[in-house]
Parts: sequence; C-alpha cells; structure tokens
Amino acid sequence: MVARGQVPYGELVTLALRPLSQPLRLSTVLAAPLAPRTWTSAIQVVLDWCIGLAAFTVSVTLVSTAGGLAVTIVLAIPVLFALFGFLRVLGKLERARYASLLDTPIADPYRPGEGSFWERVRSWVTQAAPWKELVYSLVLFPIATVGLSLVLVAWAGSLALVLLPAYVGALPDRTATVGWIEVHQGGGAWLVAAVGLVGLFVAPWITQGWGRLDVAFGRALLGRTHTEALEERVSELETTRSWAVEIAEAERRRIERDLHDGAQQRLVALAMDLGLAQEHLDDDPARARALVEHAHEEAKRAIAELRDLARGIHPVSLSDRGLPGAIPALAGRCPIPVDVHVAVAADERRPPTAIEGMAYFIVSECLANAVKHASATRASVRIEQRADRLVVDVTDDGIGGADPALGTGLHGLADRAASVDGTFTVDSPVGGPTLVHVELPCAS
Repeated sequence: MVARGQVPYGELVTLALRPLSQPLRLSTVLAAPLAPRTWTSAIQVVLDWCIGLAAFTVSVTLVSTAGGLAVTIVLAIPVLFALFGFLRVLGKLERARYASLLDTPIADPYRPGEGSFWERVRSWVTQAAPWKELVYSLVLFPIATVGLSLVLVAWAGSLALVLLPAYVGALPDRTATVGWIEVHQGGGAWLVAAVGLVGLFVAPWITQGWGRLDVAFGRALLGRTHTEALEERVSELETTRSWAVEIAEAERRRIERDLHDGAQQRLVALAMDLGLAQEHLDDDPARARALVEHAHEEAKRAIAELRDLARGIHPVSLSDRGLPGAIPALAGRCPIPVDVHVAVAADERRPPTAIEGMAYFIVSECLANAVKHASATRASVRIEQRADRLVVDVTDDGIGGADPALGTGLHGLADRAASVDGTFTVDSPVGGPTLVHVELPCAS
C-alpha cells in the first residue's frame, strides 16, 4: 500500500533504469562521451549541487527562524510566507531547468486557488506541492553531493589512469598506487591506462544514469503524483463530456428549428396547394395548374433545404470520399476563392468518422465566418494527418479581430474540439489575417 502523494520506490527505479535496459550498439557506446545527453546530464549534476547548496541554506535558515519565532506567531508568519514564496519560485525555476536541460517537462502540481486571500492561502498550504518542494530543497544538496562525487570520480579517475604513463615517472619511486596495486613505469602503466580508457567510455553512462535518476527524483517531488494526474484527467473528461452533451443538445435544437422553420413549412404549403388544386381541378383548370406549378416549386425548395440540412449534419461526400473529397467540394461552394491542401489517409489509417465530421464542420463554419464577418477576399484550408493528430489550419485575409473569448461562434467551435480532447486556437490581430489552428486526435 502506497500513501497518497508518494511515488513507489520501485516506480522510481523503473523510470530511471528503463532507458538503460535497451540494447546498446558499439557505435552508441563509442559516441557516448560526445553525446549531448551526456553533457546536459553533467551540467544538470553540477547545477544540482550548486542550487542544492543554496536551497538547503535558505530553507534551513527560514525553517529554523520560523521555529524559533513560533512562540510569537505574529513574527513567525512573515517568515513562513517568505519560506513558501521561496519554495514556489524554486519549484518554477527547477521545473524550467528540467525542461530545458533534460527535455523533461514537469507539470506544475499546484491547484488554482479560489475565494478570498486567506482561503487561497489555506488551499495553498494544505496542498502536497509546497511540502514536497520543501523536502526537495532539503534533500537535493546531499543527494547532489553523492551524484557529483560519483560523476567526478568516474571522469577524473578515468582520465588520471589514462594519463598515468605520462606522469608516473615524476612520482616518488616512480610508482603509483592504484587501490592496493602498485604500478611502475612500463607495461603496467600502459595496462592501467587501457583500463582508464575503458572508464572514459563507462563514465558517460554513469553520468546519464544519474541524470535519469535525477529526472525520477524531480518528477516525484516537483510534479504531480500519479493519483493527482488521474484526478486532473477525470476532471478534464467530466468537463469535455459536459461540453459534448451541450453541443449535442444544441445541434438537436438546431436541426429541429431548421426542420420546423424551413422544410416543414414548405411541405405544409405544398399540401395546401395540392389540396386547393384538387378542389379546382374540374371548375377552374387554369388555377389548378398554377397551384400545381407552385407546389412543384415548393417541393424543389423543400428538397434543397433538406439536402442542405443533411449536408450540415454529415455530407454524403464525406462518407464516400472522406476529407480529400469533401473539403474541395465545400471550398467550391464558397463565394470566395479557397486554396485547399488535404493530406489525409484514405485507407485503414483514415481518421474516425466523428473526427472527420468535426473537422468538416469546423472548416465549414470558419469559411462562413470569413465571408460573413471578416469580409475576406481569399481563404486557404490546409489539413494534414500527423501521427495520431489531425491538424486543420484555416486562413483568411479578412479584417481580423476574431476572439473566441467573446462568446461568438468560435467559442462553440473551441468547445467542440475540446469535447474530443482536441485543441482550438485563433490568431486574429485587428486588420488580419486570421488563422484558425485545430488539432484533433485521430487514433482509432
């Protein structure tokens, strides 16, 4: 049983040693001393020691000061504020360091505070994040001391052995003691140098291995726990599910409204015209003919409206030919010229139907906005399938100034994308141009 907020020791070791379990090639071993990962890990180890020393000094000073002033709570509170403020800054800087040096992004574990100032303070202090950062500031220095010592011994010791034939003659009695072995000039010195050369190719793996342990250590104390990550994911899924339900309900109301106000009214008028034509068929054939002709026109309009409504739900061309066939057809109906580039698989790697429909709807709405609101004279649509993401870019040369935060139709498009764990961003400076960038998951 693992307590909440802790990372199992076995998980730490697994995270750290997983890359080392991969098979090694001779070329990889020979290139290890010059590998960028080796030197970024070495820089990380050195910075660990320097930052750890400073963090340990500041944290111990503030903790001991707050403890000494505990009898006067009024004086201890500012020191505690200074301590937690220092830990917050330290955590942000350290997460940025892991991301830049070791290419390991660590999510900020703090939950956003709500309510009054004191409620936010209480929420902040009762979280696990500041206390884990306090532990990090106290244990980083001793752990970094071990790591720095290990890395320095690996590199400096190996280099000293490699250079032994060059300086062994200058030592007392021309003898070097390596452990419990005495080495003299000649073959023994060169044999030790060969061992040191091997050590120079082992030292990078010691450095990288400690860097991976450092990553596991940083994730455990500076990031979210597995439980916190799952809770956040559940919260996101609850939000997106709510959005999906609202979108489906809004779509249902739109279809009902379009049917009631459009095709249904035309079909009612069509039935009335045919009824009147039937009454006047014998006594007034001319009027009956006019009513039939009018009913015929109404029938064609109703068919057109139903076709448009069906196209808005899920066009036939999208089902038959996918996005490569449906998007050019959609662009062809746009009043302004539209450049289209669609690079999407048409075989078994084709995106799911729901994702295709969402991408089609977003492109359709963006082109409609470009014509109605942006006064654009030209637009472009670019859709690409990259690994497990469908990337959609819609650009127009209109007046710009589009902002989803204003509660416009763009906000609804953003909600649609978020309902399937997609992203929706708009870059629309005043004066244009406007770029809508959408990424949708398309893994089956």
